[in-house]
Amino acid sequence: MQNLYRTAAVVTVFSALEHCLGFLYRIVLSRILGPEGLGVYQVSLTVFAVFLTVTSSGLPVTLSRIISKHRAHGHRRGEQAATSAAIVLTLAVSLPLTAILFLVREPFSRIFSDPRCADLFYILLIGLSFTSVYSVLRGCFWGNRRFFIYSLVELIEEIVRIAVGVFLLLLLPAAVADVNLAAIAVLVSYLCSFCVALIYFFVRGGRLRSPRGEFLPLLRASLPVTAMRASSSLVNSFISVLFPMRLMAAGVSSARAMSEYGVVYGMVMPVLMIPSTLIGSIALVLVPELSECFYRGQKEKLSALVEKALNAALLIAGMLFPFFVICGEDVGAMLYASAASGRLISACAIILLPMSVTMISTSILNSIGCEKHTLFFFLFGAAAMLLNVWFLPKYLGSGALCLGMACDYTISAVCALALLRKKTGKLGSWKYFLKLSCAVLPVIGLGYFVRKLLATYLSYIPALALTVLFIGCAEVLLFSLLKLLDVKALLRRFFAGKKSIKKRA
Repeated sequence: MQNLYRTAAVVTVFSALEHCLGFLYRIVLSRILGPEGLGVYQVSLTVFAVFLTVTSSGLPVTLSRIISKHRAHGHRRGEQAATSAAIVLTLAVSLPLTAILFLVREPFSRIFSDPRCADLFYILLIGLSFTSVYSVLRGCFWGNRRFFIYSLVELIEEIVRIAVGVFLLLLLPAAVADVNLAAIAVLVSYLCSFCVALIYFFVRGGRLRSPRGEFLPLLRASLPVTAMRASSSLVNSFISVLFPMRLMAAGVSSARAMSEYGVVYGMVMPVLMIPSTLIGSIALVLVPELSECFYRGQKEKLSALVEKALNAALLIAGMLFPFFVICGEDVGAMLYASAASGRLISACAIILLPMSVTMISTSILNSIGCEKHTLFFFLFGAAAMLLNVWFLPKYLGSGALCLGMACDYTISAVCALALLRKKTGKLGSWKYFLKLSCAVLPVIGLGYFVRKLLATYLSYIPALALTVLFIGCAEVLLFSLLKLLDVKALLRRFFAGKKSIKKRA
């Protein structure tokens, strides 16, 4: 267990740095492209994500689980054959799909309400096969518990994307449209991560064997995951087209509709997705461990790991919730110079809880062979999301998107928790949630009072800084009193993780 904590700390440091850099880059893009340009950029990425999901999304997690299964039985050749099968499968889908989309470029481009979106999409499409194979290699690293290289390559991809993007946007704004330059930066980062991962795979003794016998197990396990994630990407793409249309049907201009979409998905969601950094690290480390426990029939250990993972996700959401509720409007104003985005951040902070639970529980269920169940849970939530987007933009504007996401995550979280309780036999995380609520609610009340009091006597920046400091101190105090957080143990594990990084470097 101590090794799991140390590994999670290492992964978290890398993941936090990667997401921090990506978040800062998103701020730069919002300033250069503006809400409308950011909306165009986001729509293109969302549509491209559909095809990337189809070609590779289900394979990494499935390959990781199959490799863990082979490891549990000592079958080294099976691990190598499974990796070969996954690469063949992803290329068999991505290469023909790329060719077909280029052949039907003119009719396909009509699905976009803005022609600039089509240009960006086809720039990204060049890298589809490369990033699909890279995703499979990540699954191989994941299953073999090579978390350091897994995280390092992700960080390298983010650094390359930012470096190339900033370079192009600052030096070549007159030669090519800004949004196209941002897409070129994404493409270059895809090619870079593919090359680095492939070189590492072979240098560290990776081998490809005949994939015979591994195609069917991979397909059976990966299709539900791919279907769920492809459906998610498809729903997001559909929303990127439907939401502006529904706003325009309510009398809003095309530019304003695209801006509203850009505010939610380009400004608000990157802030709300901050917990995914830590939760993703926890899931990354635990999934191979959970898979091995499941296949070895270690039910008690499996149940303990599941409960620890859920409690960690709840703690992360609970710690960030007061900050977003109280300071969300300030965050939007400071990061994006947009008061509207800040108000949405504050109003949508409640999404953190079901979103965090859905993230971790979906990873857990996929690791123990419940891919079909997670697909159905997603479909239920997506139906609620689409209903909100269809009927409510006329009355709520961009709030319809936020309410839809809240319904989506809540339905998925409740269904996933019910299934986890059935699979593990017990689930004591509800007690942890009640204690967490007893700590978080007083912090919010006191935080509001302190924010108003300080704003009366101090200028904007000092008042905000002191409010944030007060919220952090209040959380540490209450979480420690209620035994939700062991600060000393956390610091020991964090510094142990940093020492591990230095040794590996």
